[in-house]
Amino acid sequence: MGKKRGGKRLNKRDVANALQALFQAHPSETLSFKQIFKALKFDTHPVKMLAIDVMEEMAWDDYLSKVGDSAYKLNLKTQVQEGTFIRKANGKNSFQPDDGGKPVFVAERNSMFALNGDRVRVAYMARRQNHIKEAIVTDILERKHDQAVGILQVEKDFAFLNAEGNFFVHDILIPKKKLKGGKTGEKAVVKITQWPSAESKNIVGEVIDVLGKQGENNVEMHAILAQYGLPYKYPKRVEDAAQKINAEISEEEIARREDFRNVFTCTIDPKDAKDFDDALSIRKHNKYWEVGVHIADVSHYVTEGSIIDREAEERATSVYLVDRTIPMLPERLCNFICSLRPDEEKLCYSVIFVLDDDANIKDWHLAHTVIKSNRRYAYEEVQEILEGKDGDNAEELRILDKMAKHLRERRFKNGAVKFDREELHFDIDDDGKPTRCYFKKSTDATQLIEEFMLLANRTVAEFIGKVGKTKKDNSGKPTKGKTFVYRIHDQPDPQKLENLRTALAPFGYKVKTSGTRGAISKNLNNLMEEAQGEREQKLVETLTLRAMMKAKYSTHNIGHYGLAFDYYTHFTSPIRRYPDTMVHRLLTRYQDGGRSVNQDHYEELCEHCSQMEQTAQNAERDSIKYKMVEFMADKVGMEFDAHISGVQSYGIYCEIDDNHCEGLVGMHDLDGDYYEFDERNYCLVGRRHHQKYQLGDAVRIKVARANIEKRQLDFVLAD
Repeated sequence: MGKKRGGKRLNKRDVANALQALFQAHPSETLSFKQIFKALKFDTHPVKMLAIDVMEEMAWDDYLSKVGDSAYKLNLKTQVQEGTFIRKANGKNSFQPDDGGKPVFVAERNSMFALNGDRVRVAYMARRQNHIKEAIVTDILERKHDQAVGILQVEKDFAFLNAEGNFFVHDILIPKKKLKGGKTGEKAVVKITQWPSAESKNIVGEVIDVLGKQGENNVEMHAILAQYGLPYKYPKRVEDAAQKINAEISEEEIARREDFRNVFTCTIDPKDAKDFDDALSIRKHNKYWEVGVHIADVSHYVTEGSIIDREAEERATSVYLVDRTIPMLPERLCNFICSLRPDEEKLCYSVIFVLDDDANIKDWHLAHTVIKSNRRYAYEEVQEILEGKDGDNAEELRILDKMAKHLRERRFKNGAVKFDREELHFDIDDDGKPTRCYFKKSTDATQLIEEFMLLANRTVAEFIGKVGKTKKDNSGKPTKGKTFVYRIHDQPDPQKLENLRTALAPFGYKVKTSGTRGAISKNLNNLMEEAQGEREQKLVETLTLRAMMKAKYSTHNIGHYGLAFDYYTHFTSPIRRYPDTMVHRLLTRYQDGGRSVNQDHYEELCEHCSQMEQTAQNAERDSIKYKMVEFMADKVGMEFDAHISGVQSYGIYCEIDDNHCEGLVGMHDLDGDYYEFDERNYCLVGRRHHQKYQLGDAVRIKVARANIEKRQLDFVLAD
């Protein structure tokens, strides 16, 4: 059937592998049959015929392109792509193409030791019969992480860092003289100085910071930040620049602004907040109400391109870990100068609305203002007043609440999706130890603030965005709108809606997978309402949330699906989000008649801010996981009622009903059967006894282990 190589007859697979290796080695060359046969030493007629058949199949598979009658080349167009490498601890690495296509499997031997998040170029391998599509990394274009966090191990002749997370394949070698005084068992931040190569598979680094003893609260929080490349110290030169800012408000500045110092104004925030970036004012205006949404005027103090601005742009957001805030701006700005503290005169950028009793907008304008907040309320105080308790300015608060309810009702009528997200919170003692763990639900007081912030954000986005649609140039074409920063949210992924449909069909729910935006969101709201109180409520909520896309920043507006707004931006939190500061600057510029800014530059900034928001959320989630494990550490051996909150091929995640802590029951702890993972229906099914574990099911668990190092809780089923 073909030539024998070293006594072994070549089969179809051998020939295919040899051809694949040859074309991979000469990616841009056209190779004739003659060159191919010579290079691979195919010198018998049967093996040549077999090779021609295999190449025909490879062309059919889009792996090769045919050139004339007797030559082929690698089909680079479909064969080479750029994207992100995703490293998995279980070896199932994948490549995510930039064009948003499906992830493709990359075997460890074909990974070039790429690390999680690296930008890479890959070539697709010819698909072997009955095998999945595979890619091979050909170039590492950009390293995502050049530093690592982990635990030091110091030996006699060398030291190494056992890195956290699944970013790194191997431990990182550290020359003894590059330890910076670090000792075994201490957490450290290491900068990579040498990447793996053909000559050496080692990753080599040097210690840039010793964080301290593992298990100490401060050390662990700094380690989480360092792991995501987030800063855990504020640069002294930036702090110094903030100290030099003049906080006095001159009479000339006040004269330039609208004066709201004598209008009832208040801030409403969480009880432990320090940076108050929004305030509301209300007063009678003929037969209507004038409501001011006043936002801290950060851009008055932070000039574009200054040292403080560059640091804020780099950070892009404040990071809220369980026990601390890593602010975007120096403390003097965020907690003092810009913060809208009671009984202090403050500069603001404000949206002033004239509203009727039902919160219909009769008129509005945008203005730089000066305010003096009369009162700083915590949400809890306002909630008590709204529930009937007497308090300062109760009447004004109740009027604002009534308007907020009208705004909210209209929003859902227009097709907004109803996600009342519950947030996990901890009460923490002076040492950072968690003493209580609970979910914070939204209340009328939090919704009051939310609705007015949404109204302000939407109104200023329409103010810029709609202009381009309605204005015409001399030839009658609409003029291009000015460059602006929008907060956009795409429609749900149709494939994920389809998954939702198949998973919920057995429960009798009907899911719309196509139709107008409004029809789909109405259907999703109905789903969640119908599931209230049912045993599959968690399943319905989790899967619906998973079908949603992530909101992000962009200069290309596509509207906000979740809120059902055609135009939306972030204007209301410039102390803690950089996009809001960008929006303030653009609005000021355009109000003063300035020309449109460079769109490409702003789109880059938007991408950076979206990325940093995601990174901050990941760090926040890790700090919650850490506190969760710490909170459960003294409860090992105890039993709790829980429900299944996640299903994976390696086990089931269970969330305790009382305190919402989540742990894993590993596959090896599910006794008495062999379980198969049914990905489409989010369940594990026993092969012999058909026992089923499905997302949302109630279970009784026992806490088996609380591993603080890995931020991991292990449960076993108690029954």
